[in-house]
Amino acid sequence: MGRYFGTDGFRGEVNVTLTTEHAYKVGEYLGGYVLSQVAKGKPREIVIGKDTRISGDMLESELIAGLTKVGVNVLTLGVTTTPSVAFAVSKFGLACGIMISASHNPYYDNGIKLFGANGEKMSEDIIARIEDYIDGKCASADAPHPASRDALGRVFRFTGGEEEYKKFLKSNGVNLSDLKVGLDLSNGSAYEIAKAVFTELGASVTVINDRPDGLNINSGCGSTHIEGLQKLVRERGLDVGFAYDGDADRCLAVDEKGNVVNGDKILYVCGNFLKERGQLANDTVDTTVMSNFGLYKAFDKAGINYAKTAVGDKYVREYMADNGCTLGGEQSGHIIFGNLANTGDGILTSLKIAQVMLEKRTSLSELCAGVTEYPQVLINVKVYDKVKAQADEDVRAAVSKVEKVLGNRGRILVRESGTEPLVRVMVEAETQAECRELAESVAAVIRAKGYERKD
Repeated sequence: MGRYFGTDGFRGEVNVTLTTEHAYKVGEYLGGYVLSQVAKGKPREIVIGKDTRISGDMLESELIAGLTKVGVNVLTLGVTTTPSVAFAVSKFGLACGIMISASHNPYYDNGIKLFGANGEKMSEDIIARIEDYIDGKCASADAPHPASRDALGRVFRFTGGEEEYKKFLKSNGVNLSDLKVGLDLSNGSAYEIAKAVFTELGASVTVINDRPDGLNINSGCGSTHIEGLQKLVRERGLDVGFAYDGDADRCLAVDEKGNVVNGDKILYVCGNFLKERGQLANDTVDTTVMSNFGLYKAFDKAGINYAKTAVGDKYVREYMADNGCTLGGEQSGHIIFGNLANTGDGILTSLKIAQVMLEKRTSLSELCAGVTEYPQVLINVKVYDKVKAQADEDVRAAVSKVEKVLGNRGRILVRESGTEPLVRVMVEAETQAECRELAESVAAVIRAKGYERKD
């Protein structure tokens, strides 16, 4: 993890830990890097998108100022989804892409996500150089230089970018005229395009949380607050519901009974479907260490292999690319269809779930029936130092004690958040009470050793 960039970009509270100066320097250095590649035949255009947060315009202006100062042209998508930015970079052969979003975080946070020329997350090498530039540690030979006169960069509204993305989504959907769908758009970046795609594919669509005001993104809605969608599906008698986060790179579903279908179950449903059709490369699904024991037992029964990566869709994608996987994702709803996209895409995921339901003529609850999830408790401890807290001998001893108690009946996982000052203690066991007791036993040691932050 870098000094500013985590697993999902540079994220923080606006004007506190993520400032306009940060945005300007990111744009300036990234622009200089892009220009250094032009002589090698690389493009000089960068695409920028943003979600609906009140701070999006401000950060976009600073990024654009830094980019155009050094001579890079900027294509703006306006309010759009994170996967549409990655798609545009790859589809149109652009130098790279920038998404201004803090994903599922509250409105007062924002973030800067960077995508390389292939539409995948920016390489760690470039991220490290940007961080050095922010901190004034950049070598003079590597520093960007201002352009002048007609060499200054220009800004263009990229109206065709979102239309092509919409075509891409529709081309990977099916006729949905037999489906009643509920969408929770989180007052976020998918508030227009998701409804349009489902409607144009023929679905009967009911939408909630599609009126962003800059302050209500993720507020009591979307994939992190799915209760409203559950209620909608039950009350309206819908076939399925889909909830996105603020930038729509993740999706959770609700079955016809109102039950939540998380990323693990989505991987199971789609993994089985692809395997039946001979489209699951190596019969393998890539998961993360946070996936539930119950998923792996269900995969074993279905004859599906699985891999486990670190948490973060970038790590899932890296493994998939290195090993030729066609499906991977996270319990949180980041699902990657490796033969179609280089990043998680909430709308694409929901279209694929709908396709499975229609082609198998089966309800989503029945499709998920093969997975029995183990009880799981996750305790987040806000800490001063994530590395020291996990490395502490007493903390490690507490973890080892839990491992011995559980044996092969469950597991404990202690890891640091990639985007927040948190140590996450997760326990899976045969009962919720045991999960809680064992997780609390480790969290209590972290607190007792003085690592907890009370602010």
